Formats: sequence, structure tokens, C-alpha cells
Amino acid sequence: MRILVVIGTRPEAIKLAPLVQELAGIPGVAVKICLTGQHRELLEQGLADFGIEAHHNLDIMSDNQSINQVSARLLAGMGEVFAAERPDWVVVQGDTTTAMATALAGFQHRLPVAHVEAGLRTGDLSRPWPEEMNRRLIGQLASIHFAPTEGARANLIAEGVPGHAVHVCGNTVIDALVMACRRLDAAPKADYSASGLLARLDERRPMLLVTLHRRENLNPESLKNVEAALIRIVDELGCPVVLPYHLNPAMGDTIARLRDHHPDLVLVSPMSYLPFVALMRRATAILTDSGGIQEEAAYLGKPVLIMRERTERPEVLSDGFGSLVGTDPDAIVEAARHALALRGGDGRGSASFGDGTAARRIAFHLLNGIRGRP
Repeated sequence: MRILVVIGTRPEAIKLAPLVQELAGIPGVAVKICLTGQHRELLEQGLADFGIEAHHNLDIMSDNQSINQVSARLLAGMGEVFAAERPDWVVVQGDTTTAMATALAGFQHRLPVAHVEAGLRTGDLSRPWPEEMNRRLIGQLASIHFAPTEGARANLIAEGVPGHAVHVCGNTVIDALVMACRRLDAAPKADYSASGLLARLDERRPMLLVTLHRRENLNPESLKNVEAALIRIVDELGCPVVLPYHLNPAMGDTIARLRDHHPDLVLVSPMSYLPFVALMRRATAILTDSGGIQEEAAYLGKPVLIMRERTERPEVLSDGFGSLVGTDPDAIVEAARHALALRGGDGRGSASFGDGTAARRIAFHLLNGIRGRP
């Protein structure tokens, strides 16, 4: 069996790495990796975390490209890759433009597409944009769907996807997290580049870890609100804040102002996965607009404050680990005050998103599931 795995961003690399490793260990399975380069530098960092080497690289990115231009270049480039590899399965992950355009290209070439992390929905096409539409489109284009939860499976069934084509497997991000935790535990004194930062953070003090990258939050008003909230958390709550910042130019002014505010407001450039997991484990609570980090935080038993109006992962809320705070400074500060006060809880995390064996389940279904072309 020939399986083509297409990766465009660092989150995709992290979440697909366990599946790539699982498939590579199966006799008779040839796994080929195609990079699109949607996030060039961060993607390379994500691949290095797991020792993944690519067979194709479309390198589609150029300055100031629109989503339409990215999609067009992906549709054109994937045709050549399909012709070279003649895959039995095309595997995409999540909700990126890479995943959506690859799924469309696969459908147009009459190739079966497998969707990892299928069925997530907010119910609002504008939040997140364009990811919510990407998910819905892939839901109609894919031949087989690997849903992380029963709720995600129900979403797909409600949209008319045949039940026999949907498999609840957990999410591979938990596989990656478990792998990273094992590596950290096996070599606790190893230098994972964040070790110096961790050593500077007093373990007796609570710490808030922050990530911010979602497109709808990178407008001037939202950035101003988040900036005000982080300053208040440091000044009023006396809590160190660590922000591994995104490379998006829209954040440039915000980063410059925050960097000079207070020694407890620590800004660091994007880091590889292992040191980031070390920071998540050290954090008392996590403030984020990321999707995958919601699942990781819940699995680790960390309160997660979600800087969005809606989440496609309602299990984080129902399990009691998450709260929606948007970008309102008062809401963020009050939720942070409450979350930081919970320090010293029982440490038990959520099992809603899997137990670290999703890749094994997905590999089984790829080898034994639907093989017919659309």
C-alpha cells in the first residue's frame, strides 16, 4: 500500500508524526511525505522534532499571498505529486488550507482521501475563519474520517457522511504529547533549549503560559485587549507570564511593547515541541486561542482559558478544564485569577481526546477500511 501524507504547518507535522512513524513500521506499506510549505520555518521545526524527512516539497509560500493564491498553487502542485506517487491513500490533517486544497485535489484526481481529526465543528462559519469551512469541505471530500471523539463523529453523521466511513480513534496530538512526555521523563536534565528558561522560573510561583496566533485575534483591537490583559496579570496578580510569540508581522508592535514591560513578562521566539511540552507541564494554567493546545492542556490536567467565542472542542468545557474568555481583558484577568488559585489540584486530566494510541487505530483502518476510489 502506498500512502501519501501531506503536511503544511507545524501543528500538522506534530499531529501526523505519530501516524507516519506507525505506518513506517508496517511491512508492505510505503509512506511518502509531501510538504507544502504553508508555514515554512515553523514547519521545518516541527519536522525536526520527530526526525521526519520529506520526499516532496511544493514550497508554495511567498510574501503577501492570499488564501486564494495559496489554494491555487496547492491544487496545481498536488497533481504532479499524485502522478509521481500514485497513492492508495492521501492523508490530510485538521483544518488548514493545505488540508482543504489537498482533499479537493485528491477528489478531483479520483484518489481516496483520509482525514485525521475529522468532524470538529463550532457551528459558525466565521469562527474560526476559514478553518470552519475547510473542515466542512473536507468532510464532504474525504473517503474515510478519523474523528477524535463521539461528538465529532455525530457532527459528520448529521452532515450526511456514511457511518461506516467514520471511526472514532482519539486525536494523534495526544499521541505526540505522550511521546514527548516520555522523552522528557527519560532525560530530565537534557537541554531542550527551554531548560534555561525553566530554571529561571521559580517553581514556587504560579506561571501562565500564553499562545496567540488565530487570524481573528490578530487585529489591532484584539491585540490591544490581550496586551492589556497580560500586563494586568503580571502587575495585579503577580504571576509570571511566558509567551512564545508567533512570527506573524501583525504581532510586531505588541511584542515590542510587552518585551519591555516587566521581567515577569517573558517573551520567547517559537520553540520546538519538546521544550514547549516542558513549559506546558510547568504551567499552572494556559491562555490560548489554539485548538490542539486545548486538548493537550486538558490531557495534562491544566486549566485552559480559550481566547475565542466558540470552540470546536466542547469536551474541554464539559470536562471542566476549559473556559471561553474571548479577548476581553476583564474576562481574561478574572478567569486567570480563578485558574491560578486552583494550583495544587489532583492533576488528573481529560481522557476525552484519546490515550496516546490514535495512530495505531488509524493505521489499522487505513489498511483494512474503505479502499475504493470516489
